[in-house]
Amino acid sequence: MNSDKERKDKVGANQPATSFQRMERVPPLQMMLYLGLVGIGVLFLFLTGAYISTRSATQLPAGIQQFPKFFSISTIVLLLSSYVVAQAPRLYRADDVNGLARCLGATLLLGSIFAGLQVLGWRELMLQGVFFEGKASGTYVYLISALHVLHLLGGMLFLLALLLRTVHASRDAVRSLVFIRNPYRRLQLRMLGIYWHFIDALWVLLFVVFVFMY
Repeated sequence: MNSDKERKDKVGANQPATSFQRMERVPPLQMMLYLGLVGIGVLFLFLTGAYISTRSATQLPAGIQQFPKFFSISTIVLLLSSYVVAQAPRLYRADDVNGLARCLGATLLLGSIFAGLQVLGWRELMLQGVFFEGKASGTYVYLISALHVLHLLGGMLFLLALLLRTVHASRDAVRSLVFIRNPYRRLQLRMLGIYWHFIDALWVLLFVVFVFMY
């Protein structure tokens, strides 16, 4: 017969983990990522608030100038890249290293296209007479969108490093097996997905603010 202590331990094992216990299970690198995302979110919240305040202070009605179409196209591209990178965990679980390499490569390409479209969007702003050193509201559009691109480029560098390792592993059956069974690679994929989806959602929110306030 089990003792009272053993019965209590058994009952406690069936209870859901507390929030603190769940936090303890999060890998340190992933926790650092979460903290970094909080910092990024606070930065863009501050800048967006400053943009809205400055734009409202001008007392000019919105919609006088056409919002850059390349910003709109780039939003679609970034959403597509988020969908593509979301397929990476499924390919990893299926031991499809070649498919994973193609998935990461496509995500990298779409991220590069997004960055290029942002540059074209800035060119549209200049053609409209909106310059970085002009009105403060225009300066914020350049600053916020450029900072977002810089954060995306940071994710692309991490993505490129992971892509090169994946391509290297895909060329040999043994390396592929080691790659798939490596828990650190699984963690890297998870962190990449979290960061990429966050940057995607952040741009969508910024885009909505720009559309309504421009």
